[in-house]
Amino acid sequence: MRGVKMSDHKQSDSFTPFPEGYRASGLLLHITSLPSAYGIGDMGPSAFEWVDLLCQAGQGWWQALPVGPTGSYNSPYQSLSSFAGNGLLISPEYLIEDGLLSPEDREGWSFSAEAVEYDKVISFKHGLMAKIWRKFNSGRPDLRPDFDQFCSEQAAWLDDYALFRALKIRYGGRSYLEWPADLVRREPAALSKARDDMAEFTEMVRLAQFLLYRQGRRLKEYANEKGLRLIGDLPFFVSPDSSDVWVNPELFLLDDKMRPRFVGGVPPDYFSECGQLWGNPVYDWEAHRLAGYRWWIERIRAQLVYVDVLRLDHFRGFEAAWHVPAGASTAKYGEWVPGPGAGFFEAAGREFNALPFIAEDLGLITPGVGALRDQFHLPGTRVLQFAFDGHPDNPHLPENYVPNTVVYTGTHDNDTTRGWFERLSEEQKRGVWRHLKRSGWESEEVAGELIRLAWSSAAALAIVPLQDLLNLGTEARMNVPGCAEGNWRWRFTKGMLSDGAFSWLKDLTEASKRTIIPDPRKP
Repeated sequence: MRGVKMSDHKQSDSFTPFPEGYRASGLLLHITSLPSAYGIGDMGPSAFEWVDLLCQAGQGWWQALPVGPTGSYNSPYQSLSSFAGNGLLISPEYLIEDGLLSPEDREGWSFSAEAVEYDKVISFKHGLMAKIWRKFNSGRPDLRPDFDQFCSEQAAWLDDYALFRALKIRYGGRSYLEWPADLVRREPAALSKARDDMAEFTEMVRLAQFLLYRQGRRLKEYANEKGLRLIGDLPFFVSPDSSDVWVNPELFLLDDKMRPRFVGGVPPDYFSECGQLWGNPVYDWEAHRLAGYRWWIERIRAQLVYVDVLRLDHFRGFEAAWHVPAGASTAKYGEWVPGPGAGFFEAAGREFNALPFIAEDLGLITPGVGALRDQFHLPGTRVLQFAFDGHPDNPHLPENYVPNTVVYTGTHDNDTTRGWFERLSEEQKRGVWRHLKRSGWESEEVAGELIRLAWSSAAALAIVPLQDLLNLGTEARMNVPGCAEGNWRWRFTKGMLSDGAFSWLKDLTEASKRTIIPDPRKP
């Protein structure tokens, strides 16, 4: 198996997020949504200011979306690598501080403050790398030992990822399946020649990963010192056009031309009447089992550089995943195929001191999914927007929560709470009012009421998207599942922030007794 660092080093500071009696709260905000003069939120000063703001408001957690390098449609759930970070998140401010850029390098560029203009941002930031590379070699020789050490320690995935990115540039961004056949098959002579031909570009890719690593570690350490914990997000599937599949085809169900035999998705559900057809290749779990789940374990380790806990996206896939024959036009017709089950979590438990996971157990959840979650004491996920269907046994109703739960008003896949409420029928709105023992209210009140409901619940952790705290409408929605275009763009500006909103949140947090935040790593 290639692309995995075979290490028996244990993660020394991973921990079970929620010990008995734990109560805390936090906000959901992707890093790209932070303010920045460079067109996209990054790991620079605004991220540190955001940490300060959360701490001042009495919050214990910051949750973000996946931080891998994005490919198609800029989705963080379709990453070019499970191990690499997104170079667009590197802070130019801190590169100026490091002497690797000059303030003048931004001249001639202007960006929207309220939405990520990905094409423009990608052109700008990729254009900076040649300047950074020159200044790194000429002006910061003191960084070379740390860079060389990073490259050595991460070589198992970094070398192949750097070559993958270089070849994508060479072949106009096309899928690796459209490259010459000898490169698709990873014939040694072809790989060796490509490495020689593109040596400087691959070094620039390595440098970008090194710089992101430095900035990400700095941000995590700052947050932890302030008492704030970070929640990351681990996509269950990988992109069909990724270094993961190119380097490790034996771990996926592919045909003899390296194309997926089946693709992932979900059958019809709340979000789509035709289901969701994601197009990701599915795993050969027997191959993973025989390899001791090393690829997955090292994938997790790579993400824990940046965060303390990982939300396991599509947790139900570990019990069974929806396999759709390749070439199908919708996800309506497929079959549930067993996942790795307890075997994977037992292997991860042997590797890590504890399982630093939150289970995203949404969608069509069977008793087997719940049993797998509970066997390993993983916190489950509940969403208040799903609670008001009139059924008293609805698992999203707060009266049905167990403490080992994370409750959200909505997630990145939901509309904002205000936008959601405004789209309900009058009968549905009355159902929400009845549950909250109100005779009715205007749509601008509903987000605050659901935040109160989440904070007062038995869930160990309550999370609200910033959009709901700011009482924003559908215009601030982050993602529309099943719609490829126009997502992942929303950003807030400092002018949107209200001292009143964060003061209100602090008061609510104190009243809900969510402010005593013991260090979960301590016995």
